[in-house]
Amino acid sequence: MPIIEINSLSHPGVELFSTLTEAQLRKQMEPEKGIFIAESPKVIRVALDAGYEPLALLCEQKHIAGDAADIVGRCGDIPIYTGDRDLLAALTGYTLTRGVLCAMRRPILRSVDDVCRGARRVVVIDGVVDTTNIGAIFRSAAALGIDAVLLTPSSCDPLNRRAVRVSMGSVFLVPWTWLDAPVYSLKERGFRTAAMALSDNSVSIDDESLVSEERLAIIMGTEGDGLAQSVIDTADYVVRIPMAHGVDSLNVAAASAVAFWQLRAR
Repeated sequence: MPIIEINSLSHPGVELFSTLTEAQLRKQMEPEKGIFIAESPKVIRVALDAGYEPLALLCEQKHIAGDAADIVGRCGDIPIYTGDRDLLAALTGYTLTRGVLCAMRRPILRSVDDVCRGARRVVVIDGVVDTTNIGAIFRSAAALGIDAVLLTPSSCDPLNRRAVRVSMGSVFLVPWTWLDAPVYSLKERGFRTAAMALSDNSVSIDDESLVSEERLAIIMGTEGDGLAQSVIDTADYVVRIPMAHGVDSLNVAAASAVAFWQLRAR
């Protein structure tokens, strides 16, 4: 394992962790696969356990034989860049969580049919762009029995560094892919669709008919405007979470946790 001490922001190789944007990591480094950044030892361990391929580590010196020692041992002959805390913060633009970043190879994107095969409960994330919300939805999905996650192209990339960290690595645990077709196309795959939205014809989330569905796709909308009317109009159910004290809605991440628990396959 080559340990490379860096003393400048322009050291060859560290551009993976500094100058490249999320879009460049995703598309330009290697268009067929791409790269993403995993942050913190716990998240990196989850990724390694799930079979993701590490390419390089950026690590505070003290963590090489400390918190990240087992990670270093598992990563084989990849370069390990190290330096003092202030230099690494200047390099990345933020203070490293637990002092470790890992550049990893993106997985080959799976098909919708592959991701949905055998699934009883899936969530469709439609137009959610906040990285924190994406990470929180994935964490709830993994914890509360969602079998797969589908994202519309207008949604945030779940392998964004912050989304990965907020999810605590749950993005590596639940099968996911992009849904390029209209949401109602899931009906052709045997799913009934439930749009989470406030509407005059909505049913309460504790409606017994929802739980009895064999295969259900739960559709979560954008942070501000919610789901498009066209998505609501083509859904089999429009579902609301009953509110108290005059509150009109929940944040999409909080609403997803409620929906996943209540609508889980029995």
